[in-house]
Amino acid sequence: MLKALAVIAACLVVAIAAVAIYAATKPDTFRVARSAVIKAPADKIFPLINDLGAQSSWSPFEKDPHMKRALSGPKNGKGATYEWDGNWEVGKGRIAITDSMPPSRLTLALDMMKPFEAHNIVEFTLVPQGGGTLVTWAMHGPQPFLGKVVSIFFNCEKMVGDPFEEGLGKLKVLAER
Repeated sequence: MLKALAVIAACLVVAIAAVAIYAATKPDTFRVARSAVIKAPADKIFPLINDLGAQSSWSPFEKDPHMKRALSGPKNGKGATYEWDGNWEVGKGRIAITDSMPPSRLTLALDMMKPFEAHNIVEFTLVPQGGGTLVTWAMHGPQPFLGKVVSIFFNCEKMVGDPFEEGLGKLKVLAER
């Protein structure tokens, strides 16, 4: 019995070490991006992104009807800030516009507190394409060791990318009206 427990413990140590070594080989940063062509000019789409209050009409992260929300700073553009505190699905965080170049680029600082701490950069780029606009929603930032371990077991690219696709779809519907 004692020998079996020792073998199980040794196997567990080897498995944990293997996961840790594999995680250590993963990149120190991540980037997730999704794009959609919206049949509208950039100057019609940009205000829906540049106004954090307007983002609630298309954001895929507005899933908690009881979420506490607070806007501060200017209504739109650089300095506009949105803070929220909701259920486990939306967490708690703050996003602030750090750079706004209408109608082509918007950069935001995203600081998550719950369900886990993270500090990332979010970017929207709008590029004229044919009769519409190619809108790209991207997020990038550091990938700490725990994030590397989590990415072994969960497809983080999909976990972030799928909501980005959903949000771009909603933005497309609003902008093409």
